[in-house]
Amino acid sequence: MTPESARLSVNINKIATLRNARGGEVPNVLEAAIRIQDFGAQGITIHPRPDERHIRYADARALRAVVHTEFNIEGYPDRRFIDLVLECNPEQVTLVPDGPNVLTSNAGWDTLEHGSLLAEALAEFKRAGIRSSLFMECDAKRIDAAAKLGADRIELYTEDYAQGYASSRASAVAPYVEAARLAKSIGLGVNAGHDLNAENLAYFAQNMPDLDEVSIGHALISEALYLGLENTVQRYRHLLQR
Repeated sequence: MTPESARLSVNINKIATLRNARGGEVPNVLEAAIRIQDFGAQGITIHPRPDERHIRYADARALRAVVHTEFNIEGYPDRRFIDLVLECNPEQVTLVPDGPNVLTSNAGWDTLEHGSLLAEALAEFKRAGIRSSLFMECDAKRIDAAAKLGADRIELYTEDYAQGYASSRASAVAPYVEAARLAKSIGLGVNAGHDLNAENLAYFAQNMPDLDEVSIGHALISEALYLGLENTVQRYRHLLQR
């Protein structure tokens, strides 16, 4: 039997960045989400930050009405973000350790140091029936702690894989295979994201049988400028086939 392919969630932050550069509603974030789903994406991801420099909190609320696949909201679990997630009731929330001035996610959670913060937020989401995921590096002790804190999934931070792919792709993917295997053995689902692109995605997916989902934004939206959004979404779906 052929293993089921990992699911593709498209991060649309970059579309909001383009809109905000000019003001107004072009390109329209809601229309983009609708079309991306129509073109084959199995989820829509957003990461609203406190300064709303790309996705706005109002976008999150409006998107709930048009996202009919999986709605995944990423962010740092301060009170404002938690309240937004509870209001929007997405299928998944992904907690990331970004402070307010961080340009993009650049590290996974230290679940040992920040256990109290995470446990409280995870408990709120669990009571609301929202699946939770923690942005993580390939550290066995921290992954084990994520399960004990009550997370449903982890999202493996793949920048190290992307950087090592050109020199030794087998060595680059090996820690992720091991981390995913551990996560599955203790009841955690496995997502992945950050710097995955059309060059390195297929090898990653083929070597990660325990992978449930990838979240890709910057590379996919950038490539769509050349190939078109429909072609690019379908290309990434094809690259995820195992």
